Amino acid sequence: MPHSVKVDPRIWELRPDFVVTVVRARGLTNGPSDDSSARLLRRAEARARQELNGAEPGTHPHLFAWRDAYRAFGAKAQRTPCSAEALVKRALAADGLPAINRLVDLYNAVSVEFLLPVGGEDLAGYSGAPRLTVATGAEPFDTFRSGEPVVEHPEPGEVVWVDDGGVTCRRWNWRQCARTRLTESSTDAFFVLERLEPLPLPTLARAAEALVQGLRDLGRPAELESWTLSRAG
Repeated sequence: MPHSVKVDPRIWELRPDFVVTVVRARGLTNGPSDDSSARLLRRAEARARQELNGAEPGTHPHLFAWRDAYRAFGAKAQRTPCSAEALVKRALAADGLPAINRLVDLYNAVSVEFLLPVGGEDLAGYSGAPRLTVATGAEPFDTFRSGEPVVEHPEPGEVVWVDDGGVTCRRWNWRQCARTRLTESSTDAFFVLERLEPLPLPTLARAAEALVQGLRDLGRPAELESWTLSRAG
């Protein structure tokens, strides 16, 4: 999948300021959450508390921008906030961020620390290249409801990540499908770090660097590369 991630030009018509950095890694060593990943989560929680300083997460400019983006394609941003806002809310709550596995803990910590959406996907679950596009409404989205597997469909006009098998993430970065989730046995993955103004481009770069360093700390992946896509090319 080298450099095969695509962004539909209609996304940049909707948000010309959208920039995404992709990180791809092969030969990763994942596993259950451990003391190291717990430290990453606690540090991210502390930085979020410092940055928000008692304010509601959705009012922070870097997260409010995503509310605007969601409203532009008809989503109710307060009911279905972007992934970063949802994580920051959990980070500020009494129970803090959940421990999932080492890879998920890493990218969740980066998302909360830098206040931007970060997604992680298992390449083994992919069919064809990842694409950010506008849904027709016919695409399948496999998820769970009340613990049971179900297939849903996005709303027509919804911004979605897809592959040849259907939707891999609904509402831009709101909810991931079941088949591409990172598990403790995942070894090959790619990550997307998504930016809207006013988040500075150097902050996006620092977030990507933090993710890459975290992946190296997990056990020296066999392959590791990153690249950035924007309207400017």
